[in-house]
Amino acid sequence: MVQPVPAGYHRVTPHLVVEPCAAAIDFYVRALGAVERARRMAPGGEKVLHAELEIGDSRVFLCDDFPEFGGPPRSPRALGGSSVTLHLYVPDCDAALQRAVDAGAKVTMPPTDMFWGDRYGRVADPFGHEWAFATRIREMTDDEVADAAAHAFGMPPPDRP
Repeated sequence: MVQPVPAGYHRVTPHLVVEPCAAAIDFYVRALGAVERARRMAPGGEKVLHAELEIGDSRVFLCDDFPEFGGPPRSPRALGGSSVTLHLYVPDCDAALQRAVDAGAKVTMPPTDMFWGDRYGRVADPFGHEWAFATRIREMTDDEVADAAAHAFGMPPPDRP
């Protein structure tokens, strides 16, 4: 019997359009510890039609941009940025962020202990995608997070029944 969700995949899989995809794959292997699981080249062998990386227990799909097939350009470089942040929970936020920086990413937010209980930092990769690294450092209730958020934003704590 065919499984509707293949083994090793989750229901949501990010699919990144990135230029040039082959260089991005190499970067993600170095920067994120990704494991390349598949790479299919487009006819002509110059562009990646489909690639799959495994990062921890999750998969990420990648491909080159193909505006020559009639669609609009979709890579962050072509669009002038991306509104998406890819969030990775890792055992050591600082070490994971530094590994990405050592591979060529730029820090957009240094690792910081955040009000919601995570140590958290972000980088921009050389291809226009943003990656966040987080390590849970404190378990908090919803009320504790709400109170801490109000404090962080200089507001009074929320009213509670």
